[in-house]
Formats: sequence, structure tokens, C-alpha cells
Amino acid sequence: MEINGLVGNALTDDFYDYVGKFEFMWSAGLISDETYKLLNLFCDSQSWIHFSKQCGDSLDIVSEELGNIDIYSIFTPSCTASDSSSNQPLKRLLNVGGIGEKYDPCILKHAAVYFNLPEVQKALHVYPDPAPSKWETCSDVVNSNWKDSATSVLDIYCELIQSGLRIWMFSGDTDTVVPVTSTRVQYRRSQTSDCETLACLVGGWTQEYSGLTFVTVRGAGHKIPLQRPKQALTLFKAFLSGSPMPTLRGVSES
Repeated sequence: MEINGLVGNALTDDFYDYVGKFEFMWSAGLISDETYKLLNLFCDSQSWIHFSKQCGDSLDIVSEELGNIDIYSIFTPSCTASDSSSNQPLKRLLNVGGIGEKYDPCILKHAAVYFNLPEVQKALHVYPDPAPSKWETCSDVVNSNWKDSATSVLDIYCELIQSGLRIWMFSGDTDTVVPVTSTRVQYRRSQTSDCETLACLVGGWTQEYSGLTFVTVRGAGHKIPLQRPKQALTLFKAFLSGSPMPTLRGVSES
């Protein structure tokens, strides 16, 4: 029986993830040259979870320069709805038959409204203790108290690959949180063998290393199945069947 692993938006090594993140923002024209230098000076050797004040100050400058963009998908509109906005988008979200193919930038706000509904928390067996629980997309309480975050898990991937695990990683090319450049550079440098295959795809590109395949999805941000469902389905089908990603000769662009 073949054992496989599929990982999306892989956060695997603090140094490479930082360097790739800064490179992506700078090359996309999202931050200035001066800020790019500050980030590489103060942040590249920092923990992704617990960083220094100098690094934190540099990241604050990044936030100012980025402005009101969706950092998970830089070329789509950002969410402008307030927390007290109408729940009508939520109703449309829950109506499965009415979901369209357009990306909704307020999906996280809709999720927060949904998971804080008393009836939803009751159905999920989330009990008040002593007040009703408040669901958050990313908890600052958990983040700030996470003391055992590993700075790198590349050694674990190497061990898994050596044991025969077939690993695929995929990444959207418009995501600044865990960008293509972060995942791409660390595996290129961590592999002992040279790149074996580089295939041009309709929906991105794929690169095969010894024991690992890296796939990008063109025009997708952090939430690939949500933003590029057809391409995501093609990716999942290829992975599950053990087949390579279809190239320009094997698929027609629609």
C-alpha cells in the first residue's frame, strides 16, 4: 500500500519562510526597498511565532505600506464589511445551491458570524464556561502562548521522504502569507539531487524533486479550492491517482 502526503501552504522553516515572504512582497511592488532591507536585517533569523521588537516594528511598517489589501490574495478586492454588517452574505453562503464561482473576500467574517451563532455552537457541543464562547479565525491567545513552535520541520520531511512517503506540496501564486517563493526556495536548497522535471501547466507549474512534487496554482491565493476550484480539483485528482499534473498538451484552458 502506497502512503502519500498532500500539504497546502506549507509553513516549514522560519528562515526560508521569512526570506521568501519578504522577496515576494518586494518583487510584487508591495513594499519599499528600505523596508525590504529592514526585514532581511531584523527578521530573517527570527521565530515565526515569537519575534523581536525590532522585527515587530519592521512588520508594522509593512502593514502600513501594504494598505488595505487582502494579504491572502493580493489581486482580489479586500473585505470592506464591518463586523456589524448585514448577515445577508452569510445566508447566501449557507445556501449551497447559491454559491457562485466568484471569490468572496469577506468569507472569514461570515465564518466568524456563523461559528458564534448559539445554535451552531450547541450543535458542535461548544459549551459556555462561564460565558458563551467566542470563535476567532486566528486566536492571539493561542498564538502568544505557543511556546514549543519548531523553527524548522525540514528534517521531518526529509525523514518521511527517505521512508518512501510520496509528498506533494501546493501553493497559490498570489498569497503573501505563505508565498510560492517561501516554499520554493527551501526545497530547492534542501534537496540533495538536482531538479528532475519542470512542466508548464495551464493553471501554474510543477516541479519534481527527489521524493517531492511542488505545484503552483496560477491566480490563486491562500484558499486555493475556494478561489480556483477547477484547478484545485485537477490537482487533487492527479495526486490521488498518482499521476503527474496535466501539461499544456493534456488539458485545454477554459
